[in-house]
Amino acid sequence: MTFIKRFALILFCLFSLNLPAQEELKALQLKASPLIPIYNPVLIDDIDVNKNSFEIQSLLQTQVDFNLVRWSKELATADNEGVFSLPFAPYDREIPSRDKAIQLLSFNIDADRYCKAELSVVSTDRFEVYINGKKEKSKETKEDSLSKANTLNIDLTLEPSRYEVIIKRLACVKNFDESKMKAWIKPAKKDSLAAITITTDAKRRITIRDIMEGNRLVSGNLSSTGNYFLINTKNVLPEGKSSNLLELRETGSNKTVFRFPSDLSPHWLNKEDKLIYSRQGLNDKDLFLFDAVSLEETKIAENIRFDSYAMSPNNQFIVFTVKEEIPADKGDLKRVLTPGDRSGAFRNRYSLYLYTLKDKTKQRLTFGRTDLHLSDISPDSRKALLYASKETNDRPFTTSALYEMDLRTLALDTLLKDPFMANAFYSPDGQKILITGSPEAFNRIGENIKEGQISNCYDNQAFIYDRKTKEINPITKNFNPNIIGAQWASYDNNIYFRVEEKDYIRVYQYDTKSESYTLLDLPEEIIATFQVSESNPMALFRGESASNAYRLYRYDLRTKTAVLLADPFRKQLNELALSPMYDWTFRSEESGSSIEGRYYLPYNYEKGKKYPMIVYYYGGTSPVSRVFESTYPLHTYAALGYVVLTMQPSGTTGFGQEFAARHVNAWGKTTAQEIIDGVRKFCEEHAFVDDTKIGCIGASYGGFMTQYILTQTDLFAAAISHAGISAITSYWGEGYWGYSYSGAASAFSYPWNNPNLYIDQSPLYKADKITTPLLLLHGTADTNVPIGESIQMFNALKILGKTVEFVQVQGENHAIYDYKKRIEWNKTIHAWFAKWLKGQPEWWETLYPER
Repeated sequence: MTFIKRFALILFCLFSLNLPAQEELKALQLKASPLIPIYNPVLIDDIDVNKNSFEIQSLLQTQVDFNLVRWSKELATADNEGVFSLPFAPYDREIPSRDKAIQLLSFNIDADRYCKAELSVVSTDRFEVYINGKKEKSKETKEDSLSKANTLNIDLTLEPSRYEVIIKRLACVKNFDESKMKAWIKPAKKDSLAAITITTDAKRRITIRDIMEGNRLVSGNLSSTGNYFLINTKNVLPEGKSSNLLELRETGSNKTVFRFPSDLSPHWLNKEDKLIYSRQGLNDKDLFLFDAVSLEETKIAENIRFDSYAMSPNNQFIVFTVKEEIPADKGDLKRVLTPGDRSGAFRNRYSLYLYTLKDKTKQRLTFGRTDLHLSDISPDSRKALLYASKETNDRPFTTSALYEMDLRTLALDTLLKDPFMANAFYSPDGQKILITGSPEAFNRIGENIKEGQISNCYDNQAFIYDRKTKEINPITKNFNPNIIGAQWASYDNNIYFRVEEKDYIRVYQYDTKSESYTLLDLPEEIIATFQVSESNPMALFRGESASNAYRLYRYDLRTKTAVLLADPFRKQLNELALSPMYDWTFRSEESGSSIEGRYYLPYNYEKGKKYPMIVYYYGGTSPVSRVFESTYPLHTYAALGYVVLTMQPSGTTGFGQEFAARHVNAWGKTTAQEIIDGVRKFCEEHAFVDDTKIGCIGASYGGFMTQYILTQTDLFAAAISHAGISAITSYWGEGYWGYSYSGAASAFSYPWNNPNLYIDQSPLYKADKITTPLLLLHGTADTNVPIGESIQMFNALKILGKTVEFVQVQGENHAIYDYKKRIEWNKTIHAWFAKWLKGQPEWWETLYPER
């Protein structure tokens, strides 16, 4: 058969037999790599070890880097019938007498909803198809004869995501301009056609995998001198496999000078460019010193038992912390000693030891059954602050004491006793001590609430204790943000507070002379760490924002400027078309307060169109922060085509003590109505929301809020409660920390002295008021909010004949961290909302078919 006849037959096969119908979507543009010439192997024998003869088709097994087409800017355009002619020049190098080449062609399938479809590819060339890097098999037999078209038909199950299609074709170089190809998609249902797009655009919607996978910044650690820093990054691959990289870099040049094993946890020495870290020795642990300048390692201690350690400021000794345990009961029965004994941590006791580097001696500093922790070592290395705690029966169910030990004589002085204090640190001159604690600390000297209120224990304050005068100065009494971290810098004698301010985490500089606060203008919304050099006007900080992952910066304290040092997620972030986010505030009629929030527009938002909405909240004492990397990533909900609204109702920390104190003994009072009113006002002000298709979701206390809100309104079309509390009494008694958390949320209220609170505010006792379809999610190993909270609500709603589903996540605790389970858990959330807010039940019915 002549080539012309053969070609005519091919055209007939392509255009007559495989012509797509109107309900099919054709690929009209492809990205193309250069032609990559390949050899026919030398045939030493007629058959191989498996008695197979050589076939041209096997040349497709040639390994080729798919990035050649991903990074290519060459585009092929189809004609009106969707047929591609592939006239691309060979790879730019001398081509031997062989006449074969590999070429990669690619396009993307974007699906807006869950659906099923068939992908068909027809070509004059032999080829293979890869979807998201996985080679696909045809459900039909290929024709290998060049007298017929080669066809591949692939069944697809599409979720709202992007699917990369790469076609690996075996081309004839001599006649490469005569190659033809065609690709199209046929949805299983006609109404799914509008939800599928074929594109070569590099930008795509974000998915939960973008939150879980990719290269991420884990930590940064600045040397005391500021000359060097450590950076730890983690690269999570598909299916959850990961690898860590720990690097030592020069701060000025940002150049990597050394790479450490990822399992080390190095600490910087004071005023030296040296690191200390431990490794497992023959019996116990060995300690090493690493010089960042010479890159030399020296063993400084061996076979030492410890759980944690701190180097003295003079670098002459180490204080080790060693965990000891109260012996467990023998046999199968266990006596529970205290409420805290259920979690196992109650039996742990910590003792301190001092190890001198010069004579390599280790001596015990503390002895007994009291739980002791090292808070700080004085700048002159002569004294240490020790923090002791003990479980009690009175709120907040622990007693705390702060001691000062003379490390030369081991004399112990009691400085303070207060159950509401937490951490303590020396000032640079050692004359004062910075202490953090709740507003009730030190006889409420720092409390700033209305009469009749009880302070929120989670609204942390800062105090300065003068060792000489014994006076305590509540320096944050009139400072609204919630203190979550502090460093008293020796460089300028100022305190740098990392604070929760509304839904931001910011850094303030506290001038110890003028007693004034200055907000640092930093280029991120969430500052996770802020570390000041002890001898230079420099800081290292790690931060993220609502629309980007963690980055690492150097900050000049004099010029107030930041320099980006690392952005590991930048390449992946640049692929994402993130939805715009806007702040939104309303005045609550319930509380009379201004309630702040923010919202995200849906992916590919179009003016004049109405969209369903998802409302996410916590409703407890913490704000929904402006984070990108989250267990409940709001950008991924917006990417599914929803307006996403979140708000910070009464009781949230970071808005001042009075606002935070509203959380105490509320359990939904005021807060629930604020959320309901906020949703209604948002819909009134934003016509793009379909107010008949609003869903709500919350977890933990937010899960409680979901259940409680549903007893108050029928505003929502669907709801999700993850690890939610349905009955405050059972949570109080059964959760490992239920009683202690209730010491803040239900201060001085117990089932026996305030039964109305425990009954009236428990959703279980109003289950008959719920009309909204509710999905209950819970980890079976949850020790914080036991799974019984969801079980009893599920039972109640089933008995009442309500629409409810209950999905248990096997083996998971309060949050879902297992990679595979987290993917399936998110799909469950997405499928539930698709069913009730979009009228698309197929995804849910596939995940959970009727039995």
